[in-house]
Amino acid sequence: MAAIGTVGVIGAGTMGNGIAQACAVAGIDVVMVDVGDAQLERGRSAIAGSLERLVKKEKLSAGDRDAALARVRTATDYAALARAGLVVEAATENPSVKFDILRKVDALVGDDAILATNTSSISITQLGAVLKRADRFVGLHFFNPVPMMALVEVIRGLATSEATVDAAGAFARALGKTPIVVRNSPGFVVNRILCPMLNEAIFLYGEGVASAQEIDDGMKLGCNHPIGPLALTDMIGLDVLLAVMQVFHADFGDDKYRPAPLLKEMVAAGWLGRKSGRGFYTYAK
Repeated sequence: MAAIGTVGVIGAGTMGNGIAQACAVAGIDVVMVDVGDAQLERGRSAIAGSLERLVKKEKLSAGDRDAALARVRTATDYAALARAGLVVEAATENPSVKFDILRKVDALVGDDAILATNTSSISITQLGAVLKRADRFVGLHFFNPVPMMALVEVIRGLATSEATVDAAGAFARALGKTPIVVRNSPGFVVNRILCPMLNEAIFLYGEGVASAQEIDDGMKLGCNHPIGPLALTDMIGLDVLLAVMQVFHADFGDDKYRPAPLLKEMVAAGWLGRKSGRGFYTYAK
């Protein structure tokens, strides 16, 4: 398999710009693609702001900051991905959106290119089935915030080749990350454990067992978690957690994965956490 070379990232949101930043800091040229210039400008500004914070903390030199920013190109045309050796799809967690994106990219890139998805819950086998080269398709699940989090889950679909898994692991290590290789299964490893725990914390809160702060303090002080489950849900987004739990509930057919009623009600109310200004806590916009 050819060297990866330039990396394409589809989606300039939180995960997409984080993956692009990680690549650029590691010395890898990256093309970040999104549907409009406004989205790309926000993504590039987020990268610039994150790099500037690293400079202020003396974790990155000003010269390295400038060099990293120079490695990030942006485009609204998928044709910019034609020469990429690896393309990571980091669009919204919606199967039909991902199917459409992956088909477009599959028709553009070279035969040696690897296609990857950053999905947190959707089947790698299902997504790969729409591609003409499913053996070169793999899950690369990064964690938020990407520049700081050390883990990448490398998810093998039914058709994913061993060479593709090896190349994906090598790419993760080139970014300074630690990969774990997991078999395709809803939620993979981390979210399979994490999301039901967050959902259970919402059940507790909805039943009035304890206040949000007491639930969070209990997990921080009793389990040494750096952040409580309800505050973490606010950070992730209640809509994101609901989508993941709905996938678990449908795919496993087990009621232990049913979303908490309060979670569904809060999403319906638009109380999505930090991004909306209100979740289990309130936030200044």
